[in-house]
Amino acid sequence: MKLFQQLLVAPAALGLMAPMAAQAADLNIDGVSDYSAAGEQVTSVSQFSDVYPTDWAYQALSSLTERYGCVAGYPGGTFGGNRSITRYEAAALLNACLDRVTEVSDDVKRLLSEFGPELAVLKGRVDGIEARVGDMAAGQFSTTTKLSGVATFVVGANGFSGDDAFASSDTSNPRHANAGKTDGGTVLSYDLQLELATSFTGEDLLNTVLRAGNFGSNGFGGAGYTELSTLETGFDSGDQLKVDKLWYSFPWGDDFTVIAGPLVGAEDMLAVNPSLYGSETILDVFTYSGAPGTYGRPLGGGAGLSWNQGDIDVSANYVSTNASNSNPASGGGLLTEAAGSSAIMQVAYSKENWGVAVAYNYASTDHQNILGGSTGTSLANAVHDIGPTNSYSLSTWWSPAETGLIPTLSAGWGINTVEDNDDRENTTYDSATTQSWAVGMEWEDAFMDGNIFGFAFGQPNFVTEIDYDSSTKDDDAEDGNYAMEWWYKIQVSDNITVTPAIFYLSRPFGDQTDQRQDTHGGDAGSKDSTFRNFGALVKTTFTF
Repeated sequence: MKLFQQLLVAPAALGLMAPMAAQAADLNIDGVSDYSAAGEQVTSVSQFSDVYPTDWAYQALSSLTERYGCVAGYPGGTFGGNRSITRYEAAALLNACLDRVTEVSDDVKRLLSEFGPELAVLKGRVDGIEARVGDMAAGQFSTTTKLSGVATFVVGANGFSGDDAFASSDTSNPRHANAGKTDGGTVLSYDLQLELATSFTGEDLLNTVLRAGNFGSNGFGGAGYTELSTLETGFDSGDQLKVDKLWYSFPWGDDFTVIAGPLVGAEDMLAVNPSLYGSETILDVFTYSGAPGTYGRPLGGGAGLSWNQGDIDVSANYVSTNASNSNPASGGGLLTEAAGSSAIMQVAYSKENWGVAVAYNYASTDHQNILGGSTGTSLANAVHDIGPTNSYSLSTWWSPAETGLIPTLSAGWGINTVEDNDDRENTTYDSATTQSWAVGMEWEDAFMDGNIFGFAFGQPNFVTEIDYDSSTKDDDAEDGNYAMEWWYKIQVSDNITVTPAIFYLSRPFGDQTDQRQDTHGGDAGSKDSTFRNFGALVKTTFTF
């Protein structure tokens, strides 16, 4: 046998013959002889009476038989396609093919000689890959968990204008004149997120998010003149790494997904994100798809269920922001009146490049993420704790078939009704209605491939109707305001982006702007008072 034949046959022969010594007593010579087709050489698949053109392997058998003549059958002209083959019969089949190897060996040798250098290079690369895979396997900390992270640096400042910029005489108020002199200082802060994604079956997911940040003492974290200047990445933990989220999801049947955990966000349990705007959102208020009342991102203990049927997704979930407190009287427990509860239902219809979603959210009196913080004017933030809140929203999104002058579009609108809680004494408000809306646009590959330009504008939550408890107060609220942001995301490398951005808040105090006394000479209660917030920053993001 020639050298090439030996190289070809040796691995197969060793694999077939290795256990033969241990099984010699079981060798059935007659059975092997039956499979040798010694009577005549099979030259056509038609010689087998049990092989038909409709068989799925007919073409493969035809090629092996007619081109190489190395297919053997059983006595009587049968192939036995559905019969299990023993290792001895496999050896007989291999033996039937050996004589045919010599017909192609010269061609193979010629090819090996001609492409010898290329084959050597490929072998070296394969060896290198195997070595690196081995190193990775030896260094991985878990076979079930993937670690990913995002580190964000933000440098920037806020500026203010208007005759109400120093309107408070309360020195403890950040709007006081002395505070205003330092509130516009340039700051450098960070936000670090580490995500551990663990799967035990390949279909489930245990999600753990560790987070740290130091935005707590500046305007980008909500500690400035107005909380509306809070950034989407403006997280604060006092420089301590903490568990920010912890939840588990798994499929239930073919159409359902279950999510539950002691630290889960309502947005984590929604099957559809109702917006395409979010590649590099700057202000936190624009992360809520124009409806912060509905998509307020409550975080706590809870569970959710989502159902998918083609283009339709239905999600329902419940979160208690006080789930870990065992005393219902102090605002704890699940499903209690003081649990800080949020219950959301969303129905979404989404195609490849567009979609629409409607949602409803019921929030209990002690819910801390509805109509508060960075989501609205001072008056809208103040009324959020009157009592239970019912929020409704409508969202839609669309993207062009190709990138260019036409951007992706996302729009959303929300309305929230707040009713007085009879169990809680409130001497200021009886009820209120607030609304919000936003439009976001993104131009992909703007000015350069990989870069994105974005612009968003809208009105954060503002009071449209209010019923004061006191008959001496005017129920008319002039709470209108506008927010805008512009940003340009520069893709420096696969893992680094730099995003310069600016934003503008036209009247973040809303109706309360006109209720303050201007310490610089304005009239008390003047309807001509103004206050504006302008911010500029550079955000650098590292993903790993």
